[in-house]
Amino acid sequence: MGKTVVITGAGDGLGRALARRLAADGDTVILLGRTFAKVQAIADELGAPHFAVECDVGNPDSVRAAFVTIAERHPKIDVLINNAGIFEPFTLAEASDAQILGALTTNLAGPIFCARSALPLFGGSGHIINVTSESVHLRMPMLWMYAGTKTGLEFVSDMWSRELEGAGVRVTVVRAGQMMDETKTGTNWPTDVAMRFAQENAKIGLNLRERPISHYKSVTDAFRAVLDMPADLHVGMVTLSASRR
Repeated sequence: MGKTVVITGAGDGLGRALARRLAADGDTVILLGRTFAKVQAIADELGAPHFAVECDVGNPDSVRAAFVTIAERHPKIDVLINNAGIFEPFTLAEASDAQILGALTTNLAGPIFCARSALPLFGGSGHIINVTSESVHLRMPMLWMYAGTKTGLEFVSDMWSRELEGAGVRVTVVRAGQMMDETKTGTNWPTDVAMRFAQENAKIGLNLRERPISHYKSVTDAFRAVLDMPADLHVGMVTLSASRR
């Protein structure tokens, strides 16, 4: 029997790839995204019973409203995939209020808001999957805010695993490496920021142009395996990294 899966940041990138994969596998996918037109386009592509809900995960009121909408159609959900995130490099000196608050609310508070709203819908069994990043351990220059929020999310996830075990809710972290597909043409960062980011990482031996990149479709295989784990088996963390093969 297929699962009912809520995916945040489902309008692009990994979230979109997951929505397509899980829908093809027979799961019911609920696509959440800040830009409704993007998630609605994917929902239209997938067709019923899949549907889109506008949701800014960094806004608690928006999250509450989204899960009210979800509950009206699915009073029981099986999986929440906290995928939405803001990935942007900057130094402490140049960090704007919007950059700091955007990363904090989307990358860290967002998964918390969503998990809190999802709990009543799990109904005695469920699975939260929090997507983090290899930057947690790479210590990449200018990426301290992104990596810091993902580090915090990994800590939170570990604590939730203990707290929610009695409620039948499993929590898994998927720490992912670089990935893309044929539609990804690069970042929308200013050119000077992208250049400085590459230069600063080169100083510590990370050549961004030479690092391998995996395909989104390959990464979705790992999520499929996590979702299909037997109920008596807990997977706390899955670490994925791109291979040159």
